[in-house]
Amino acid sequence: MDNPYLPFQVRIDDIIVESEDNNLKTFKFVFLNKEDEVKFNYSAGQFAELSIPGKGEIPIGIASSPVEKGFLKFTINKAGVVTTHLHNMKVGDIMGIRGPMGNWFPWSTFEGKNILIVGGGFAFTTLRSSIIYLLDPANRSKFGNIDVVYGARTPGMLLYKDELVEWEKRDDINVHITVDNSDDPDWKYNVGFVPPITEEKAPQGGSDSYAIVCGPPIMIKFTQPVLEKLGYDHDHIYLSLENRMKCGIGMCGRCGIGKELVCKDGPVFTLTEINKTPREY
Repeated sequence: MDNPYLPFQVRIDDIIVESEDNNLKTFKFVFLNKEDEVKFNYSAGQFAELSIPGKGEIPIGIASSPVEKGFLKFTINKAGVVTTHLHNMKVGDIMGIRGPMGNWFPWSTFEGKNILIVGGGFAFTTLRSSIIYLLDPANRSKFGNIDVVYGARTPGMLLYKDELVEWEKRDDINVHITVDNSDDPDWKYNVGFVPPITEEKAPQGGSDSYAIVCGPPIMIKFTQPVLEKLGYDHDHIYLSLENRMKCGIGMCGRCGIGKELVCKDGPVFTLTEINKTPREY
């Protein structure tokens, strides 16, 4: 059995600054050993631990998609010791990745159904992975309508701007972008928090529809009643509790919500499952 504590060695292949404050960067990694890439078999919605010797490691949702071969992508917010060190690293530097970890969105369950994706802030990473997966030519015909509501604090904090533009041009996905506020007179999209924009723009739910939600806890909290109002059943609402991830394998116990360990049992849960836990997420 492979040692779950032993990271795969990867090299930084590219770094993209995502936000105007330079605190959000997307890192593209390539595996040093091809066999490690094969072992790292993941699904959209999972996460991994980014490991830097002498500094520590951090759990981060995987932003790349399984249909994108030869590399992994993670979007990192500079917030602490490990993330600050990572932001100071350069293309060509070597580090480790441990994973993949956690469960994922149940794509086989979603086949033939309409999908609503709701995301906020830099938690949009695994949702980016999901959208790329859904729009892949080999997969798109398996699913019904795809609607996306994505929000950030300001236009300068939006991730994956080039891809957002490309998705908007497509006729097989509906993308609704919003920001909390904007002083830009040329801003042509929505202004408002994600929950009310979701209520305004998202389609009605039903037995043929599923919703995926990932974002800050406050956004998740106020998006739940909106989805209920739109007609999404609790077992058709999937939440990713990425903010609770810790060691990655449920050993430290710090990710616990009641009897659930988010690193091991999640991070993806239905609202039905979440309703059985303390409101600690």
